[in-house]
Amino acid sequence: MKDYSTEKIRNIAIAGHNGSGKTMLTEAILYKTGASERFGKTSDGTSVCDYDSEEIKRKISINTALASCEYNGIKINMLDTPGLFDFAGEMIEGVRASDSVLITVSAKSGVKVGTQKAYDEAIKQGKSKMFVVTKIDDKEANFFNVLTQLKTVFGPTVCPVVVPVIKDRQIVSYVNLIEMKSYKYDENGNAVETEMPTAEISEKMEYRIDGLIGAISEAVAETSEELMEKFFEGEPFTQKELIDGIHDGMNRGIITPVVCASASTFAGIDMLLKELELLVPYPDEVYPAEAFVSKDEIKEIPCTKDAPLSAFVFKTVADPFVGKMSYIRVMSGILKSNTEVVNTTTGYSEKIGKLYNLCGKKQTEVESAGAGDIVVAVKINAKTSDTLTSAERKIEFGEMIFPLPCYSMAVYASSQGDEAKISAGMQRLLEEDKTLSYIQNEDTKEQILSGLGEQHLEIAAAKLKGKFGVDIVLKVPKIAYKETIRKKVKVEGKHKKQSGGHGQYGHVWIEFEPCISDTLVFDEKVFGGAVPKNYFPAVQKGLEESVKKGVLAGCPVVGLKAILVDGSYHPVDSSEMAFKTAASIAYKEGMRQADPVLLEPFSELKVIIPDDNTGDVMGELNKRRGRVLGMEPVSHGFTQIQAEVPDREMHDFAMYLRQTTRGMGSFSLSFVRYEHLPANLVSEVITSVSGD
Repeated sequence: MKDYSTEKIRNIAIAGHNGSGKTMLTEAILYKTGASERFGKTSDGTSVCDYDSEEIKRKISINTALASCEYNGIKINMLDTPGLFDFAGEMIEGVRASDSVLITVSAKSGVKVGTQKAYDEAIKQGKSKMFVVTKIDDKEANFFNVLTQLKTVFGPTVCPVVVPVIKDRQIVSYVNLIEMKSYKYDENGNAVETEMPTAEISEKMEYRIDGLIGAISEAVAETSEELMEKFFEGEPFTQKELIDGIHDGMNRGIITPVVCASASTFAGIDMLLKELELLVPYPDEVYPAEAFVSKDEIKEIPCTKDAPLSAFVFKTVADPFVGKMSYIRVMSGILKSNTEVVNTTTGYSEKIGKLYNLCGKKQTEVESAGAGDIVVAVKINAKTSDTLTSAERKIEFGEMIFPLPCYSMAVYASSQGDEAKISAGMQRLLEEDKTLSYIQNEDTKEQILSGLGEQHLEIAAAKLKGKFGVDIVLKVPKIAYKETIRKKVKVEGKHKKQSGGHGQYGHVWIEFEPCISDTLVFDEKVFGGAVPKNYFPAVQKGLEESVKKGVLAGCPVVGLKAILVDGSYHPVDSSEMAFKTAASIAYKEGMRQADPVLLEPFSELKVIIPDDNTGDVMGELNKRRGRVLGMEPVSHGFTQIQAEVPDREMHDFAMYLRQTTRGMGSFSLSFVRYEHLPANLVSEVITSVSGD
């Protein structure tokens, strides 16, 4: 591809609810602009953007795909993002690299939770927005109901630009309200201008179009004082004034245009492309990115080619054939191939080798990429959220904020000896997906893989097998139960054994009592040398080894204080090993007598949910033995509930919350303390732990 000036670039993230037609819309744009030779389909596994083996197999988008095309001399970088909530991190990456977010809404199903999430993410990251009502040709489609819904949910900024003309539940033409022209489409998706709709076509259409034009005029009038004066004087706006007004309003976030299209018939795709050219702001128009010059100083970085180089790595892909692929948004200056840059996040220099433009998995090598463009570098050390700059400009862009993992499974190797391979493969996946975590539970010694949902972890396991040849099994993680005692006891431990030669003799009296400590507290109060001092360490070591296993379920023991108070020794037969064994005998007897109990971990839960779901969630927490500590409003329509909950009951809470709140809820868990396990659960836990 040729070199593009900044005003000839459009960076667009395509986001929305799962199944709202994002990938098919991208496919239609690529086909109509000639970037793709055939019109692929997600259902057939032939689409440009869903090329990953798991995407083809499952017929869903899993990764954000970059697909570039050219229209009227403009380079359009499209970032097709997944709609499933398990892959929210991918959407965040796509929105970060874009300047505008194209939010798809199905004309059949209307505004969904994914629509709201995409809109909220665009607002959060300060991006302009445009709604595309898709699947407009569906028999059950109802564009004007969806338009009303959009206005109800997202407010008066919603501004229709392209609308269908419907007669007898069939679309007969499309009206471009900026041009005030009507178009019909042939079977190949080519537009032919036709007459504007009259009452003969649809009784409501003339009235409706008058109202829509009034809505556009009112929205445009809000963008400047001059246009507001003209609006009040009753003068109609010129086509240029409408285009410039909507363009400016989009950039400032006060206008959200609505267009409609059918990816399957290509109807409206040409008008969508026209609006992307005319209405969508280009990179040097949007609010300049902010970067840290130092910890305390923030500086605006204008998007211009004349400035020193600065670039942001917004996505990483671990490709087993090509190597690591780093997706880079050039923020200023020019990024050139075969040059050296500074990674200001790590402080090390990076050797940039070859650079590529992508259209799905198709790579086109380029010599450079200018300010505002998106390009891919291979085999560099930079990670997601790293900043690359020239030597003379040391700045750092802020990291992306990803949702925290909330669903965990334990990882086991299918075959012995694969542990090292699993660890290496996981590290590559963690570079690629910042919403995954992989850690060892210090108590249970299990390797724990955490993500945003069940499907997220299933696909991570599938990627591990497909990309790195490692097969794993996912199991419900073990709960790190512990044991303690509830009363003070004094017990004897004697180890006496006689065999040929020297015998073995160790004899101790030890007091065991509860205390507040995660480790064994050892003390001695021996009088008169009943046990020589040189055997004290052996007694302590014997107890420290013993507390690794309790007497109820073999769980580690906490909150235990042991005081060596008496004993006896043999001048010949006593040894460190004998006293160590005696201490172990005393421990076992003491634990049995000291009223041992099982402890379970409790965590603090902070869950944010829509107000309508507070009753359901509080009821569910009570069922899960949780204790609600309080609740408070956190934003419009949302409440935060704070509670303490047993870890044992929370494994599938992420799934419950997603189902109940339709994906709008979120939560965090952090360990607080251990508490006594209820008596009715003790036998069940002992059986399950002993079985492990």
